[in-house]
Amino acid sequence: MARSPLTVSRRALLALPLAAAACYRRAVEGFRGYAFVANQEGQAVAAVDLEVMAVAKHIPLDDSPSQVLAASTKPLVYALTPGTGTVYEIQVYRLAAARRAAAAKAAVSMALAPDERSMYVLAREPRALVNVPLDGFRPDWRITLPEEPADFAVAETGGKAAVSSASGLWLADLESQSLSGRLARGDFGALRFLPNGRMLIAANRGERLLSLFDVAAGRLIAHLPVIVRPDYLCSSLDSGQLFVTGQGMDGVVIVYPYRTEVAETVLAGHAPGAMAVSSKFLFVASPQSGDVSILSIESHKVIGLVQTGTDPGYVAVTPDSKYALVLNRKSGDVTVLDVRRITPNRNKSAGLLTVIPVGSRPVSAAVRSA
Repeated sequence: MARSPLTVSRRALLALPLAAAACYRRAVEGFRGYAFVANQEGQAVAAVDLEVMAVAKHIPLDDSPSQVLAASTKPLVYALTPGTGTVYEIQVYRLAAARRAAAAKAAVSMALAPDERSMYVLAREPRALVNVPLDGFRPDWRITLPEEPADFAVAETGGKAAVSSASGLWLADLESQSLSGRLARGDFGALRFLPNGRMLIAANRGERLLSLFDVAAGRLIAHLPVIVRPDYLCSSLDSGQLFVTGQGMDGVVIVYPYRTEVAETVLAGHAPGAMAVSSKFLFVASPQSGDVSILSIESHKVIGLVQTGTDPGYVAVTPDSKYALVLNRKSGDVTVLDVRRITPNRNKSAGLLTVIPVGSRPVSAAVRSA
């Protein structure tokens, strides 16, 4: 794919004089809060002050974190260390870990309940979906799983969860704390519920399909073939679109789940992977080439290509859609894009703002207002 006219080099950004730091502060006064970045090899969470664009504190943990989540109703952030199956509670106002919960011996991932009264941890050892109430912050109940899990998702409504594995897919009833029979066979990975909780979208990696299921009936609605292996899913709630990237093509597959329709495939980046979406744009990281492609949600066109750091593997967008944060795993930094400065078809308008060193191998981030 031809390079976009909006390509901005990371080298040019780093050549800016230090005096420009004051300009960065003025530019970001619209958001007061922190990005909490999980540094996998550094065994810490870096708290990045998004008002001054600098690390405020490194919060040490006892093992390597893989995931961070921010609560929306309380000034709390949670970090998971999968090797020990432990969830850490971090207080935003203190920038310190307050409590920890040993949910399992080893874990895969975690998710907050829709009411944020509890946390769900997908455990590898023992194989289970574990409920951790946030008041007491200790495991309460668990649903035993028949196989080693790959991923899970919790529906916003209806009290359901879905769990995938390399050979199947299951639905869990969180109210009765029970697991249904196998919903489908296949090599399943990423999962998404639609906001109304009525449809489950499951990425069948082995068959290169998106399988859509009626949650209430527990039945298949449709198989949607996609040209890539569906490794990454990203949804835009406002536009009703689902974006898919993965092995097989340098592109993004655009799906309309409500219509059960694959709309088109857009060429973007080189071996694109992780994605994040703002109100107007989709940000697609390409780890091998060290850049991020910017797509218009409305037109489905690539309007910018930004050089970031080495091995960008995670993208997060602030809740107000003003900033996109690109985590560069090998270079150990975060590239900050000012979404408000992204303007199609104008040179040097791809929104590259600054690069912040954060630690060793940043792999996940969550943003929380101060």
